[in-house]
Formats: sequence, C-alpha cells, structure tokens
Amino acid sequence: MSELFVALTPSNLLACFLGTVLGTIVGVLPGLGPAGAMALVLPLTIKLGPTAGLIMLAGIYYGAMYGGSTTSILVNVPGEAASVVTTIDGYRLARKGRAGAALAIAAIASFVAGTFSVIALQIAAPLVARAALAFGPAEYFAFALLGLVLLGNLTGGSRAKSLAMVVLGVMLSTVGMDPLGGTVRFTFDLSGAQAGLSFVAVTTGLFGVAEVLASMGELAAMSAVAHPRFRELYPSRVELRRSLPAMLHGTLLGFLVGLVPGPAATIASFVSYGIEKKVGKHRAELGSGAIEGVAGPEAANNAAAGSGMIPLLSLGLPFTPSTAVLLSGMLLMNVTPGPFLVRDHPGVFWGVIGSFYVGNVMLLLLNLPLVGLFARVATIPARYLMPGVLVLCAVAAYSDNNNVFDVWVMIVAGVVGWAMRALEFNPAPLVLGLVLGPVLERSLLQALTIARGEIGGLWASRPAAVMLAATVVAFIGSGVTALTRRAATRRS
Repeated sequence: MSELFVALTPSNLLACFLGTVLGTIVGVLPGLGPAGAMALVLPLTIKLGPTAGLIMLAGIYYGAMYGGSTTSILVNVPGEAASVVTTIDGYRLARKGRAGAALAIAAIASFVAGTFSVIALQIAAPLVARAALAFGPAEYFAFALLGLVLLGNLTGGSRAKSLAMVVLGVMLSTVGMDPLGGTVRFTFDLSGAQAGLSFVAVTTGLFGVAEVLASMGELAAMSAVAHPRFRELYPSRVELRRSLPAMLHGTLLGFLVGLVPGPAATIASFVSYGIEKKVGKHRAELGSGAIEGVAGPEAANNAAAGSGMIPLLSLGLPFTPSTAVLLSGMLLMNVTPGPFLVRDHPGVFWGVIGSFYVGNVMLLLLNLPLVGLFARVATIPARYLMPGVLVLCAVAAYSDNNNVFDVWVMIVAGVVGWAMRALEFNPAPLVLGLVLGPVLERSLLQALTIARGEIGGLWASRPAAVMLAATVVAFIGSGVTALTRRAATRRS
C-alpha cells in the first residue's frame, strides 16, 4: 500500500495534471473522444516510462468523463456519448440561469463517484471482475433487450413514441458492416456509409443542430439568459441536498454497470436517469430542469469509467475502447495486466490507483473555480452563440472519421431532430437504441451461432431466462398500465 505514494512524486503529479487537463478538454470538445486522444499521445507516454505514462493515459480517460458534461449543459451538445442524458435537464437549467449550479453539481458528482469507484477497485477488483465474466452472448443479448424496454421511456411522455424512437435507433445502428459476416448492408451505395452512421454525427445533429434550428424559429430563444450574481453561480443548500441521493444512486448503479462489456458509461447514465424517474422524490420535475437529472447521470458515467478499470487491471481484459488503448499502452511498456500485475509491477499498479485519487482532486479543483467562466457562455445572446455551436457540431462530426459523409448525416439528423421536437418526440430513446443496437445484434448472432441456430439457446441459462422473463413482464406491464390510465382518464 505504501506504493500509493508513488503518484505523489513530482514527475507523476505533472503527468497526472497534464492528463486530466487534456482529458477535460477532450470531453468538452465533442468528436475526438478519450480513446482517440489516448491513441494520439501514446508515443509520448511511452517515452515517459511505465508509471508516468500510464498515469497520464488514465488521467485522459477519467478527465474526459468530467469534461463531457460542460457542453451538454451550456449549449445542448453532448461532449461525450455518456453525457447525452445530461442534456435533458442540464440545458434547461442553463436556460433558467442555473448553468453554474448544474456545472458545479456535475463536478461534485463526478468527484464522489470517481473516489468511490477507486476505493471499490482496490477492494473488490478480482472478485467482481470474475463474476462479470460469467456472462456469455445470450446473457448480453437479454441484458441489452431488458435495457431497451426498461429505459426506452425514461423521459416520460408517450410510451408508443418512445418505443418508436428506440426501434428507429436500433435500425440505424445496423447501417454499415455486419459485425460477424463482414457484409455491407443498408448503405444504398452511398460513399462513406460502409463504416456505419457516426454516433457523434447523429447526436450532434439531433441535439446541437436541432437546437440551432429551434432557436432560429423562436424569437424568445434569441434573447440572452439573465446574468447571474456570483452567489448564484454555485448550487444552493437545497440543490445540494436534493442532488445527494441521486449521486449515491448513480454511483452504485454506474459501478455495477461498468463491469459489463460495451458502452457502459453511456448505459449507466441512462439507467441512473431511469431510476430517478421511478423513485426520485422530485421525479415530476425531471425533464424540465431538475438538478437530480444532472447529478445522477454524471455520477453514474464516472463510476462506470472507474469500475471499467477492474477487469483491465485484474484480468487484462478491456471492456471499452478507452481501456483497450490503455491496455495497448501497458503492453508497449512491457507491463502485462492480470493477476500477477501487483506482484511483478507493484509501483505501476499502485501508482495508477493513487493517480485516480490525485486526479479526482485535481479535476475538482480545476472545474469548480471555472464554473463562473463556463456559466458566462450560457448568457451569450443566441444570435452570437448558435453560429459557434453549428461550427462546433460540424467540426465534431467531420473529425470523428475525417469523413464528409458524416457532416451530411449531422445535417439530416439536425433537421429530423428539429421536426421531432415539433411532433413531441424525444431523441434520447433513439440514442439509446443507437448505443445498444450493436450490442444487441452482435450478442444475438453469437448466441445463435453457439446454439447452432436453436433459438432456445437464448434462454438456456438461468440468468438469460430471468432477464428475458423480466423483459416480457416490463413490456406487457407498461402497456397494461398505459391502457389503465387511459381508461381512467376517459371515465373522469
């Protein structure tokens, strides 16, 4: 345990600081993402040596989770996929003049969740990681399907509209190359579509470009938000008290979801928001600018990022693209992750763990003082701010794959998102379908391949059978509930 203090040496502190700052910037600017940023600086980190190099890469990894909420709250453009849910209430808080409070709560929630996940990483890494590996393709299929049904209507409103958006998102996720056979489908011979629809292009269009178009059509949106006084830049005691349960829920849920392969941070934020919609004390306010809608998802995605390190360090298995890049860095530095990492490289292992503690404190100290500066962005008149948002969206869409086709996807998604607003369709369920669609398809094909085409293989194991049964019950139950409410409304 004394090796934890390795992270406090001047060189490692500098590496941690540079990593967290770069990660925050990457999170704020949509497009590149933590995996891409980590890959770009990989040659530099190799020269720094194993301990400092891995500390810097880890700093970029969890720093991006911190920064992703900033543009979601200020301009309705998710900086990271995991920050999509934050736009629902975060941006509405900003329009109410509470951008500073929302940003501060996001930073505090990230700190609480990040610290918890590091403590749990030290205590429960080997045990929990092995339990997560018990899941096979059939279990992942059932898990993804259950997630789609349970979280499809997380924003409230019409159940039918939400499910329609989920189905549309799953359909869009199938564009491009078959994950197992390599066959190109649904591209209509469009150049650039073979790689599929860019998640960044779709989300920046649905949220950012749609917001620009909506602002152009609404004169009220063209006026600036009132300038808040200094004491209004930070959350009040009531907001802190209200956000604490959501932080704790999000932290626990995010940690558990982070142990599942796939886009865990994104799924965790959706799960957290869904839980707050069901059990939150102020759930009726969610969707209209509730502080819980920022605290819960932000805690969840940061906790998921921390727990994603458990299978990497204890078993050498990366569950996300970012941890895959981190694994590449470790191997290039002649550090082999797994059960013998602590024995063979104690300085590296405990140095990285210690850097998580130090990095979380650095990120809190970096983000809280800048809340006032960031909050000023929300007070810029829309006629000046929205052109900048449009440029930011275009740069993000193009930089994801350096593909002009993605810019066209962004424009189409923006127009569709603007029309969806007019028809009262929420785009968040579509994003959920787009995220879980590849997991659903890949696990279904793998499970059927293992079962030699027998559909019974999907529920052959007990966990898969339980989750599929829960999916059926949730789907039918929600339909019965909706019909009951409609009948009660007619009678009244």
